[in-house]
Amino acid sequence: MSSESEEQHDVSPRDSAEGSDSPLSGIHLAPQKESSTDLKQFETNDQCRPYSRIHIEPQEKENTNFKEFVITKLQKKCQCSPTKAKNIIFGFFPVLQWLPKYNLKKNILGDLMSGLIVGILLVPQSIAYSLLAGQEPIYGLYTSFFASIIYFLLGTSRHISVGIFGVLCLMIGEVVDREVHKAGYDTALIAPPLGVFSNGSTLLNQTSDTLCDKSCYAIRVGSTVTFMAGVYQVAMGFFQVGFVSVYLSDALLSGFVTGASFTILTSQAKYLLGLSLPRSNGVGSLITTWIQIFKNIHKTNLCDLITSLLCLLVLLPTKELNEHFKSKLKAPIPTELIVVVAATLASHFGKLNENYNSSVSGHIPTGFMPPKAPDWKLIPNVAVDAIAISVIGFAITVSLSEMFAKKHGYTVRANQEMYAIGFCNIIPSFFHCFTTSAALAKTLVKESTGCQTQLSGVVTALVLLLVLLVIAPLFYSLQKSVLGVITIVNLRGALRKFRDLPKMWRVSRMDTVIWFVTMLSSALLSTELGLLVGVCFSMFCVILRTQKPKNSLLGLVEESEIFESTSAYKNLETKQGIKIFRFVAPLYYINKECFKSALYKKTVDPVLVKAAQRKAAKRKLKEKTVTLSGLQDEVSVQLSHEPLDLHTVVIDCSAIQFLDTAGIHTLKEVRRDYKAIGIQVLLAQCNPSVRDSLTRGEYCKKEEENLLFYSVYEAMAFAEVSQNQKGICVPNGLSLSSD
Repeated sequence: MSSESEEQHDVSPRDSAEGSDSPLSGIHLAPQKESSTDLKQFETNDQCRPYSRIHIEPQEKENTNFKEFVITKLQKKCQCSPTKAKNIIFGFFPVLQWLPKYNLKKNILGDLMSGLIVGILLVPQSIAYSLLAGQEPIYGLYTSFFASIIYFLLGTSRHISVGIFGVLCLMIGEVVDREVHKAGYDTALIAPPLGVFSNGSTLLNQTSDTLCDKSCYAIRVGSTVTFMAGVYQVAMGFFQVGFVSVYLSDALLSGFVTGASFTILTSQAKYLLGLSLPRSNGVGSLITTWIQIFKNIHKTNLCDLITSLLCLLVLLPTKELNEHFKSKLKAPIPTELIVVVAATLASHFGKLNENYNSSVSGHIPTGFMPPKAPDWKLIPNVAVDAIAISVIGFAITVSLSEMFAKKHGYTVRANQEMYAIGFCNIIPSFFHCFTTSAALAKTLVKESTGCQTQLSGVVTALVLLLVLLVIAPLFYSLQKSVLGVITIVNLRGALRKFRDLPKMWRVSRMDTVIWFVTMLSSALLSTELGLLVGVCFSMFCVILRTQKPKNSLLGLVEESEIFESTSAYKNLETKQGIKIFRFVAPLYYINKECFKSALYKKTVDPVLVKAAQRKAAKRKLKEKTVTLSGLQDEVSVQLSHEPLDLHTVVIDCSAIQFLDTAGIHTLKEVRRDYKAIGIQVLLAQCNPSVRDSLTRGEYCKKEEENLLFYSVYEAMAFAEVSQNQKGICVPNGLSLSSD
């Protein structure tokens, strides 16, 4: 910055247009003609008139003692009163708030209808998804029953359906198969039906360590993972770390679910063909599974294959019709239940298991097994796996609850939702259940069939209770191929995301790339690794956006105080000698060089200017060299550099969210470089965080605070008038004329 510009920091120049109605405390950027008139007035009137600046007096901060602050907070938190106790209880059990106010006449019909239909849909899905989780069918029914009851008590969303979710079942199944294999069970063989020995003796309700078969051990693993996932979710709610879900963007979650859907489809393909294959685990399990399927395809059970094709021919068209006419249908046709009933009857009376060796569900006992604690010895083995499961579970639940709450005009408490889904996992883990979360497909059905409150969850639980107490044994002859078809058909929504890719690409190419990377890694590597890769890549994309952000020179919109990019809009006004630069990103160690190079490229590079000046100076010195008496004497001459057309650079800091140490140092370097060639640097529209950083980093001295402006308009007006006032007296008595 030049010496004259350095002297003007305490200057308060006059208004460019006295009596102006500008909202910026009288600051008004007059056209060029008006500025010249004002300058003439300065020359004719030997009197200094002040230039009005915005001045805001900061609030005085109280000097609070940290110890006193902590004590006060603890006293406030720990004090107990009947009102506070009541608020805590009512807050933890939202059902106590809304159930006494329940409008029976208005809400009961919708809740009964939606609860009944979702319950009917959940029966076949619970049985089918049990296979996906590596469990017996009864455990899927237990899981859906307990989740519906507990969410009714603790949840704040009126519409979401909490129960089994395909992606979580897949993740549970992978852990279960790994641990079952490590325990020495033969995962290639189908486990005997729950509670039955090879000699036919009943084991139901006798799952002791000495009598624990593969099925018993599998649910131990599943319930232990579920317990740990619930503990993580409750801990997240207690410490209010729901911000973790911020790292799971919509594009990332969508890509993860679609990638996991390919793994789910692959895991169910063997049931459609009637093949008995062990589940592949680890990296590349999808490819390994398909290799195993094609190697054993000659062993395909024709009965299972024909059944699968018939079920697909029925389910796919009817599902499409349900979706197409959902606005006209009061309730979706329960096609899955119809198919399950028809297939069970055909399998039973056709004796498909005996005659064609078709794989069936087997014995599904009635009633409830006695509660049993998770296997504490397994916790070290599954604790890490439970982290990804818990994060996916609460992220999907919270996002769905907020989405439907916004749609229907009420509010949900995200923290309470984490408590609710956490206890939907902790408590059922003692009753032989596996991990649950909200599921979009069932939530949409619940909403479209007239759901009004969480009471519909109780109706769903009653339907499942009826099945558990009476109907469950009737599904003995149900073929596993039918359950596999039901699981695959329910993947349609996730696989349809491919149709949305062109639109996603037009809206955000970066989100589309994140979707593709997460989808491919989830499908080709593994679900846990896919999620990790997706999160890391998403964060890398955020960093990449700030590393090479958009930047532009700004111009003034006519008859306004708004500045826009000159490369994006036409007919913008620019002032001679002033360049306004906008940088759209935080200024920190990653992009500091990008900031400097972009600024110098769009304005003038001080380094090149200084080098050119030194080169010109050397050339002139050589021309002035005089040789006397054989001795070379250099005659020093005063070299005057030609003034640059640019005298002020205004940096619009409105899009700079924060500065770090490297960012502050970069601004200091920029100011020093420009000062060396006689250009002043002004900062405008700094947010409070940036202002505090500049103050702490000693960017400017106390008397130089005029370098910071509250608006770009104010900075430009200041630069223009201060340049016009060179050689004229100013209110503080300093002279702005150059020597």
